[in-house]
Amino acid sequence: MDWIINLFTNTESVAHIALLYAIVIAVGILLGKIKIGGISLGVTFVLFTGIVAGHIGFTAPTNILSFIQDFGLILFVFCIGLQVGPGFFESFKKGGVTLNLLSTSLVLLNVAVMFACYFIFFDTNDKTNLPMMVGTMYGAVTNTPGLGAANESLESVWKSTNGALPQIAAGYACAYPLGVLGIIGATIAVRFITGTKLADEEEELNEEEGENVHTKPLQMHLKVDNAYLAGRTVKQINEFLNRDVVFSRLLHEGNVSIPSSNDVFQMGDEVLVVCAAVDAEAIKAFIGPETEQTWTEDQSNQPLISKRIVITNSSMNGKELGKMHFSSVYGVTVTRVSRQGMDMFASRNYRFQVGDKILVVGPTDNVNRIADLMGNSVKRLDTPNIATIFIGIIVGILFGSIPFAIPGMPVPMKLGIAGGPLIIAILIGRFGHRMKLNTYTTTSANMMLREIGLVLFLASVGVKAGAHFWDTVVEGDGLMYVFTGFLITIIPILIIGVIARIKFKFNYFTIMGMLAGTCTDPPALAYANSVCSREAPAIGYSTVYPLSMFLRILTAQLIVLFCCG
Repeated sequence: MDWIINLFTNTESVAHIALLYAIVIAVGILLGKIKIGGISLGVTFVLFTGIVAGHIGFTAPTNILSFIQDFGLILFVFCIGLQVGPGFFESFKKGGVTLNLLSTSLVLLNVAVMFACYFIFFDTNDKTNLPMMVGTMYGAVTNTPGLGAANESLESVWKSTNGALPQIAAGYACAYPLGVLGIIGATIAVRFITGTKLADEEEELNEEEGENVHTKPLQMHLKVDNAYLAGRTVKQINEFLNRDVVFSRLLHEGNVSIPSSNDVFQMGDEVLVVCAAVDAEAIKAFIGPETEQTWTEDQSNQPLISKRIVITNSSMNGKELGKMHFSSVYGVTVTRVSRQGMDMFASRNYRFQVGDKILVVGPTDNVNRIADLMGNSVKRLDTPNIATIFIGIIVGILFGSIPFAIPGMPVPMKLGIAGGPLIIAILIGRFGHRMKLNTYTTTSANMMLREIGLVLFLASVGVKAGAHFWDTVVEGDGLMYVFTGFLITIIPILIIGVIARIKFKFNYFTIMGMLAGTCTDPPALAYANSVCSREAPAIGYSTVYPLSMFLRILTAQLIVLFCCG
């Protein structure tokens, strides 16, 4: 039996350290699946399991815990950067600017309320209180990357003369459970404060969709009356028009056929054209006059199918979904886009990237046509691009290590191992294809790397914090962290939610998604989706999520560097 005792007590052995992480992560994930009131804490429960392990003395050498913690953080934030990078800059375009400004205001209000609670409820002479409040704030907004960034910055500026390094994960752990509930509760409160009726909001969304001229299909029977077209293939004509148009049927010498890209037009041929209403006049002027023929075959008997299509055609990189006119031209509807494991609404300003998966609904022939257009060759994507990931991490660490001297700061500012890799990953995710870097990894590979990084980070932080958790929380200011965390959660949401509804007249479901995205809180988005039959919450969430994640991490570092030195 000595070998078992030695396995659990010899903290220097590799087997002990591996066993520690395996137990903490496995137990944490299993407990995190338990739902109370339909809400679970998910993978974050690994932090609580680690705290218990650390408290009972089941631990590992501090240098090992610190290395695994930092390496896990790098993997986690880098994979997040790759995920949000392609949509980061597009989120500032028309329609997203106001939402992102509201989201930024919410982030800043969280910081303001945090400082207000610090000055009102805590002893400002105790230098550990402000770092603990930073941890509390990130638990209140359920943002783990921010906790990692704050913790990493704190280690670089905290002086030994200040005493032991504050275990800010304790404040995070106190505030997190009520943070999850508070975000959803405050969102519901916004509805009652503004007197919003869900049925009216649904109707408004239906009317807006009906008014969108870009989704209205237009069919025309045209007679080829342009000598330039004689002898030209369908592909050549499409390239010359430079518009989204589908030649659905071709009447040539009395025979009706479905034209392929290599079929040739001749003078006097008749074609059934499907296009967007806004392009109709230009197409008519180029091809020829409209006829009254009704010879087209009825496609209405074709069964509707839904199909997941993978974008592997590199020419689709950066193409804007709204300009593809899928509904009006191709006769299909793109209902979902999945990127790096995150499902998003197929909004008009969404830009495609190789590796995206789109869910297409429509007649079989039309869906197959889209599959050919997008590539849909899964074999091209089977090999994970590990080199790109680690090249990005190298550049990110170098970039994060560059010191920026700012007057008044105790040490030069550095973006660190959280901010540096995040920024580089965003840039690679958006512009990597221009540098011949294939940033695509399979959804499962990206999620695996990200989740492994997250659980390693949470387990390490929890074990390190566990040794002092009882003194810090149970016998210290634990209840005050819970209370102030709740204030940090609900006050900014109530203010920004009401402003977004009353002043800017945003649809309530869009506001729900915006609030969930700003707090980077999937449970809040899941609740929003459960009460809305449309995709407005997902639009709001995906619009503000990239900038919000970036700001959460950046503000964590700025607060620590400026105020906690």
